[in-house]
Amino acid sequence: MEARVQEIKDEQDRHEVRPSLASQPVSRYSGGAMKRTLALVLLLAGAGTGLSAQTLLVANQADRTVSVIDPASGQEIATIGEDVPGQWGHEIAGSSDGHTAFLPIYGNSGVGKPGIDGQKLLVIDLGLQQVKGVINFGHGVRPHQPVLDAAHGLLYVTTELDDAITVIDPQSLQIVDKIPTGQKESHMLVLSHDGRMGYTANVGPGTVSVLDMMGRKTVAVIPVAGEVQRIAISRDDRLVFTSDVKQPRLAVIDTAAKQVKTWVDLPGMGYGAAATQDGKWLLLAIPAKNEVAVIDLGSLQVARTVNVAADPQEILIRPDGKVAYVSCEGTGQVAAIDLAEWKVEKLISAGKGADGLGWAPKAARVQ
Repeated sequence: MEARVQEIKDEQDRHEVRPSLASQPVSRYSGGAMKRTLALVLLLAGAGTGLSAQTLLVANQADRTVSVIDPASGQEIATIGEDVPGQWGHEIAGSSDGHTAFLPIYGNSGVGKPGIDGQKLLVIDLGLQQVKGVINFGHGVRPHQPVLDAAHGLLYVTTELDDAITVIDPQSLQIVDKIPTGQKESHMLVLSHDGRMGYTANVGPGTVSVLDMMGRKTVAVIPVAGEVQRIAISRDDRLVFTSDVKQPRLAVIDTAAKQVKTWVDLPGMGYGAAATQDGKWLLLAIPAKNEVAVIDLGSLQVARTVNVAADPQEILIRPDGKVAYVSCEGTGQVAAIDLAEWKVEKLISAGKGADGLGWAPKAARVQ
């Protein structure tokens, strides 16, 4: 038992960026003319194809940069420096027009651990490939995950130290409201597909908060486990998933009943997850095993696993439903999984400590 407890602790320690990696110096707006030229060549070469008009974004914790990747070629076409000394971002989101990315600067530590409390969100121009503005929360809030609600034209950001979700107008870049979560360490957020309901994984309390996003209030707090990590939602909005970090199991929450419905046994401690577009599968990163578990959402059992690179963190399903991108912190790569063949079709180089993933639906302007 003691050995298993230590194994789980070792897995937990892998969740957030390692300080030794984060000390690597970077040059702001690195890549310059060469990468801008490469971006133009890649976009022209793929003109007329749907995938060429897409951009994959990767938040590299250890490098303190954002990688801009052309998913058609699997090439990094730009690297954007954060330029916030001693702090870095974990998660990123791209705007619906593909021109802007939003990167909260969390601080210099992991959730629930001592360190600098970040209070900024960087606004990145993906065409100019540089930071164009900063939203300042006015005090340390450890802003973590940005989530765009296209249905209502709002940007939500988890702000842990305020025990709340901060609501931002992405056009004016003004903070317009807050939604209380009723819990500490509200680290990650998912929305129902109509944008009306939200669910947060509250790490230390081991709970999930159910939020009325339009009414701006907490509806319920669901007890789950001693500690939880990450959160995902099914395509039909009926189920929400979060991992128990004390045992290798996944909680399946019934959103109508607002309670844990069942548990799925896992081959290792679970982390980032995403449901496929057809609603049949949930892909779940298993960092200690260097693999992704594929859960059948009909039987709620692990159907298969896919080997990826070291320390998988986050999963993003491509809008066409054909590929899943998995950030692999240990190697600074993104694994692209072919969802028809269930195998890695390519490993894409990003930056050290590759973590948060975002998608920009249209091609960024090339200057």
